[in-house]
Amino acid sequence: MRQKLAAGNWKMNGLGADLAEVDALRAAHPAPASQVVLCPPATLLERMAGRLTRTPYLLGGQDCHAAAAGAHTGDIAAAMLADAGAAFVILGHSERREGHGETSAMVAAKARAARAAGLAPILCVGETEAERAAGRALEVLADQLARSLPDGSDAPLVVAYEPVWAIGSGRTPTPDQIAEAHGHLRSELARHLGAGVAGAVRLLYGGSVKAANAAAIFAVPEVDGALVGGAALRAADFGPVIAALDAAG
Repeated sequence: MRQKLAAGNWKMNGLGADLAEVDALRAAHPAPASQVVLCPPATLLERMAGRLTRTPYLLGGQDCHAAAAGAHTGDIAAAMLADAGAAFVILGHSERREGHGETSAMVAAKARAARAAGLAPILCVGETEAERAAGRALEVLADQLARSLPDGSDAPLVVAYEPVWAIGSGRTPTPDQIAEAHGHLRSELARHLGAGVAGAVRLLYGGSVKAANAAAIFAVPEVDGALVGGAALRAADFGPVIAALDAAG
């Protein structure tokens, strides 16, 4: 059985005062059955790590550079994330692919760097609305996945399906669409990594996940959890998502 995973992506949100939400989340859900990862902006990593010490909650970064160190102003290396206490890192999010021109080859290089630093990559893939309308959704997912996978198959890996058109829009695919996408990703992982390794990879759904739709999403086959954006910023919103995932486990 794959342990369920809820990853909260704070994106470019959060100041020191917002760490009180972490305390509230821990108080309401002190021992979740699911694995929970919080991914704050880099400015809060070490302070959040202090809040998570001696708890089942884990810390994650939102991105890393492919290089171990060097003249890369404004970037952060995977080893720096690990040094701050992170265990995971989100890579290839559509907001990075679109807003920063990241290619899948760049994502794969970052994933290799993450693994070298001992971090588990959360690789994001997803189609645009135009690609889905053109009937190319599964083709796009297969291509992004193949080109984003790091070399080797003996290290932890998480894949997040995030349809671009659903992120922050309040819209979600139908259960059948999610099942089709996740089933296709599982098959593609098996093709690239072998059935045994692919069976251990957790597949997350992301894109307007919230308390109102979490249970329905988690009931879909091959959904092992969620990568949550806006609803992860407040304990009152993220807590019910974690509870729904625990109930689905």
